[in-house]
Amino acid sequence: MKKKIKVLQVIPRLGYGGAETGCYDLAHFLSEQGVKSYIITSGGELLKFVNKKKVKVFRLPVQTKNPILILMNVIIISFIILIYNINIIHARSRAPAWSCFFATKITFRKFVTTFHGTYNFSNRIKKFYNSVMVRANLVIAGSNFIFSHINENYGNFFLKNKRKLLVIFRGINTSYFNPQKVLPIKLEKFSKKFNIDRNKFIILLPGRLTLWKGQRIFIEAIKLLNERNDITPFEAIILGSDQGRNVYKKQLLDLVQQHRLNKIIKFIDHCEEMPVAYGIANLVCSCSIEPEAFGRVSVEAQSMQIPIIASNIGGSMETLVKDRTGYLFNNKDPVALADLIVAVMQKDYNSLKSIGIEGRKNVLKKFDVDKMCLSTFTEYKKLIELS
Repeated sequence: MKKKIKVLQVIPRLGYGGAETGCYDLAHFLSEQGVKSYIITSGGELLKFVNKKKVKVFRLPVQTKNPILILMNVIIISFIILIYNINIIHARSRAPAWSCFFATKITFRKFVTTFHGTYNFSNRIKKFYNSVMVRANLVIAGSNFIFSHINENYGNFFLKNKRKLLVIFRGINTSYFNPQKVLPIKLEKFSKKFNIDRNKFIILLPGRLTLWKGQRIFIEAIKLLNERNDITPFEAIILGSDQGRNVYKKQLLDLVQQHRLNKIIKFIDHCEEMPVAYGIANLVCSCSIEPEAFGRVSVEAQSMQIPIIASNIGGSMETLVKDRTGYLFNNKDPVALADLIVAVMQKDYNSLKSIGIEGRKNVLKKFDVDKMCLSTFTEYKKLIELS
């Protein structure tokens, strides 16, 4: 008789980020496959959308790095595992992974982790702290870039301990990120709310406000565009929360003021329906100055049939087909970015439409959320069969 699979995912917060939406999507997918699905998190905006009839949610301070609270989490998670007879625990971040690691040792359950980033290896303490992510029975890398990163830093760990490392590309909900499903009235409301002139060429930069996401590079590129007289009238939108980084946001606002771009660049803190934000854009940029683990913005833009320009580093390079579904620019180079934006602006309607169609085909083929969920579910089943 086959064991019934029961999966507990543990994540610091269930917000709108890539790791969080992946957790949310997988939890509901598993439920539809007849798998008992559980989530432990400290909170987050996505909680209100969780179908409580399909997914049971526990609130714990799993975002903490406090050793005492981690110990408390270990005890509570162990009880949850035993009470609900959970046999797979899947951690999606380092802090909760330590609690999960010890809980699975106590309860003799299978431990899974997903690497959602490259993390900081500046010293031995950091490397040890990060090492919990490779102490699992199964380690999932969200891109080939992350797979290589793990091997470079922990290759010997896998050889010695016979742990499994594999790539499962992260996926997005292509039904949600579908231009055909965005109502025109929503586009109109969004444009009016933020005073966006849709007669102009709209350039969108999504992503939380943090230095490595490259908002400074984007602003410098927009400055160069504004100095030209031979291009289409345009507006630029920087969409993302500062998440408490008030100093950095003020620096960006000061830079916009310094370059006299106040009438061209708009800041929007948050958009609950990202397809609407993509829907008003003619071009999307991803300007990260450090490697993206996956490149979710690139995938979402392609799914929405919008041309994408991304930095030529990290996972973003894997998500687009260069010069066919999007473009890559030299990392940290605002001149190169500005030149590519101009090149896209100068393309005719049919060329831009073709880029969009090819982009969506690319995402449907490689990065659909159901592919990610099915691949993960398949690996879960293999783990249980081996136990």
